[in-house]
Amino acid sequence: MFISENISEIKSQIPNNVTLVAVSKTKPNDALLEAYNSGQRDFGENYVQELVDKQNELPKDINWHFIGHLQSNKVKYIAPFVYLIHGVDSLKLLTEINKEALKNNRIISCLLQLYIAKEETKFGLNFEEATELLSSKEFSELKNISIKGFMAMASNTDDVEQIKNEFRSANIYKMKFPNFPILSIGMSSDYELAIKEGSTLIRVGSKIFGERNYAV
Repeated sequence: MFISENISEIKSQIPNNVTLVAVSKTKPNDALLEAYNSGQRDFGENYVQELVDKQNELPKDINWHFIGHLQSNKVKYIAPFVYLIHGVDSLKLLTEINKEALKNNRIISCLLQLYIAKEETKFGLNFEEATELLSSKEFSELKNISIKGFMAMASNTDDVEQIKNEFRSANIYKMKFPNFPILSIGMSSDYELAIKEGSTLIRVGSKIFGERNYAV
């Protein structure tokens, strides 16, 4: 029963205004069901096919978060049910999400991914690009998406001050948009720091399910 115990422990440590998303990629359905039976309803997946399969097989009141790097040609598979798409980093992708949302008679909630890390492997928009996108005529015409806020990933480093400063920069930027409730920063290794710097949503995998099986 360690999964439910882990969830209880994390939830006891985080403020009520912070949403815990259980990162369940590569985890079997019985592990997700254990989390579900302990009250967890928000789950995050990185791979479209895995997300579709799990959505078909697991309880229908789960809030499915897509937290991976989403390709435009895969949007149609998750558009009927996805709860929140994290990591949107282009107008092209937003336009595709809007198109598929319209087909499904839905408004799909999204987060824009901000680039705050000092690593070329990370995706995202810098602050200037995000502002430009949000103020563009093209964006204003997308009626079937709802931007709920921002997602960002800090550098993969042991330098706590650097991580703190990166998180803080994302929060300062978010404050320019009082209508956006979500700042999704913080994962298993740094969510406590992220919450101190303004996170309202944390994505936690290994601290709930144990270490990921990279062979899958």
